[in-house]
Formats: sequence, structure tokens, C-alpha cells
Amino acid sequence: MATRFKPGKIHDVVVRPLTKFLDDRGWLAELFRYDELEGQMLPVMSYLSMTKPGIARGPHEHLAQTDFFCFLGPSNFKIYLWDARSDSPTFGVSQSFYAGLDSPRMVIVPPGVVHAYKNVGIENGLVFNAPDALYAGEGKQAPVDEIRHEEAEGSPFSLD
Repeated sequence: MATRFKPGKIHDVVVRPLTKFLDDRGWLAELFRYDELEGQMLPVMSYLSMTKPGIARGPHEHLAQTDFFCFLGPSNFKIYLWDARSDSPTFGVSQSFYAGLDSPRMVIVPPGVVHAYKNVGIENGLVFNAPDALYAGEGKQAPVDEIRHEEAEGSPFSLD
């Protein structure tokens, strides 16, 4: 695994703006459309999480799961990505950017890309995820596909 990462764009990571359609009732945003998904990515479940200000989730990675995140607000997040795939043309590259209230985005993170996000706003933030694998498999009977780096001593995956 690369221990020094250089900034750049990571191969197979998809980042797209999300459009909020506004009217006098509020807003609506399309999170995903089957006809706009990349390759074989097909969500099989979804969940919504709330992250408190100043708190990070990750870094962690998946061996087989692709994540389909949507950051819409009501807070802002800093997204951190590291390409740890030894067979990737961007192995050893890190990528970071902001997403959320001020910049609504959809982010597809493929297996082997270590990822984390931190709520950098002043209020609780919501994150939607629709991965292409069931958490803990059918009936929640399989091992969880997650390698956690949050507490690994000497981890090269650090958040600023």
C-alpha cells in the first residue's frame, strides 16, 4: 500500500453536482437515475446518516462494495479519498473536495478507494448512501465488507 499520497483525481471515482429544483414549496433533488449510473453500479439498499459538526466518519474502505453518496446539506462536508488499489492507474493518489449545502454533490466511491468525510459546518449534516451491496449480506448474516483505518496506528490516511 502506498504510504505517501499525491493529490490528483482518482480513476473510477465519480463526482457530479446535484441540482436542487426550487419552487415556493421548497426543493427537490434527483439523487440517482438508473439511466445515469456508471458501469455496473446498481444500488441494492439505502440509508441516511446524520453527522455532528466537527465529526468525521472513516477513513475506511470496502473490498467489493461501491458506495453512492449524496451530500445535500443542511451542512457542509470535506470529502477525503485515497486510491489504495495497487492495480489502479491512480494508485497512490489522494483527492479531497467539499460537498453539501454550498455544493450539493453525488460521489461514487469504488471498492479499494479509502474514503472519509468530515462535517465542517456548524450544524448537523445528513448524508445519503445507496451502496451496491447489502450491509452484512442477505439477512445480515455475512461478514461486513469494511476495513476500518480510523484507529489504525501509523495509518497513511489522515484528515486535516
